Amino acid sequence: MMIELDQLSHRDFKNTISKGVSIVDFNTPWSAPCRAQELIIAELGKAYQGRATVATVNIDQSREIALNLEIQSIPTTIIFKDAIEVKRFVGLQTAETLNRAVKSLLAV
Repeated sequence: MMIELDQLSHRDFKNTISKGVSIVDFNTPWSAPCRAQELIIAELGKAYQGRATVATVNIDQSREIALNLEIQSIPTTIIFKDAIEVKRFVGLQTAETLNRAVKSLLAV
C-alpha cells in the first residue's frame, strides 16, 4: 500500500517515517519521470506492505519538507530507517535498484 503524504508539516512527516524502513518518493504530477517513478513506487508499496512504509510527497504541496531535506531534483527517492536517511536516489530508478536497497535494510 502506498501513502500520499501531501500538505503535511515537517513534524507530521517525521512521525510517519519514525519507525522501521520507509521509502519516500518526492515528486510532482507535472513531471514525466516522476509519473514513471510513481508506478515503480506503487509496486514497492504492494511488495512491502506490512514490512515498510512506502509513501509519495508532492513537493509543490509540501515545500517545507522538500526544503528541509534539500530536495533539488525530481524524482528523488529517499530510504529512511527509524527516521534517519540511509540512501538517496536522484532521478528515475529501476524497481531492481530500489528493491536491492530496501531488502538490505529489512535483512538487518
